[in-house]
Amino acid sequence: MPVAAAPSSPSSALRRLTLGLVAAGLAALALPAAAQAKLKVAGIYTVPVEQQWVSRINKALKAAEARGEIEYAFSENVSNADYERVMRQYAERGYGLLVGEAFAVEAAARKVARDYPKTAFLMGSSGKPAAPNFAVFDNYIQEPAFLTGMIAGGVSKSGKIGLVGGFPIPEVNRLMNAFMAGAKEINPKAEFTVSFINSWFDPPKAKEAAFAMIDKGADVMYAERFGVSDAAKERKVLAIGNVIDTQAQYPDTVVASALWHMEPSIDAAIKAVKGNAFKAEDYGPFSMMKHKGSSLSALGTFEKKVPADIVAKVRAKEKAILDGSFTVKVDDGQPKSTSK
Repeated sequence: MPVAAAPSSPSSALRRLTLGLVAAGLAALALPAAAQAKLKVAGIYTVPVEQQWVSRINKALKAAEARGEIEYAFSENVSNADYERVMRQYAERGYGLLVGEAFAVEAAARKVARDYPKTAFLMGSSGKPAAPNFAVFDNYIQEPAFLTGMIAGGVSKSGKIGLVGGFPIPEVNRLMNAFMAGAKEINPKAEFTVSFINSWFDPPKAKEAAFAMIDKGADVMYAERFGVSDAAKERKVLAIGNVIDTQAQYPDTVVASALWHMEPSIDAAIKAVKGNAFKAEDYGPFSMMKHKGSSLSALGTFEKKVPADIVAKVRAKEKAILDGSFTVKVDDGQPKSTSK
């Protein structure tokens, strides 16, 4: 037969009620903290997220979101005139880290950062960091660009190579100069035709610029912009990719690519913000090969088409870059055509 429980005294009942209310209150207080555990990050882009440069940033942020580290939102196709307003909107909405591109809006972007000193800003920029909260980055992928230049110099039969870029700014110039230096290491007599379309995303214009170079004898094209590989495919010449690997789309055209991996930069920034250690600094070096921020793509469909001696030289140079015995020169000056 069950034994009846002794009735609770008024004091013990009150004590239990009090403890219950305290526990409920603590749980309620914990809810906002849990909600805030995920850092809110905003990406602000002037082009579609499919554009190769921005796609690398978007990919890295989506990976962090998939790991549950951040809450990620982005705005694409933001005009330069509207960029400052969008930045302010995200800052006002409590986003702790803003990532974007300040190349054409340097003054406005830096002003927003000054107005929101508790928000972290990591912006693609040709300028320097600005204390306390404006950090900069760039795709320092001149090392794999040099390696792809070596490949271009080795597969070009005419010795004439074309390069089509967006704007002649440091982040584009340094890649083109490294590419050209790599090509000349294999073929000192290589000639280059260089053109800029003054747009970050205008495939038809890039394609037309490439056609003009091919018509003048270029048999390898450096596709810094979308549209160049399309021209190369139509005219049955070769292309070298930039930032992303497009060989799957152009299996008989794109020989190799200098790949950019934004994950090291993004992961370092997220860690710094979460640890209250974010400061104005240059994140560009995180894009170098030793940090796994860039790499040379696999030759894939061209594995047996690139001469073995060229592949051996490229692999030796790649090893030298990684062990520090060879440094690719950083030349931000505007590259010039050398074709006669």
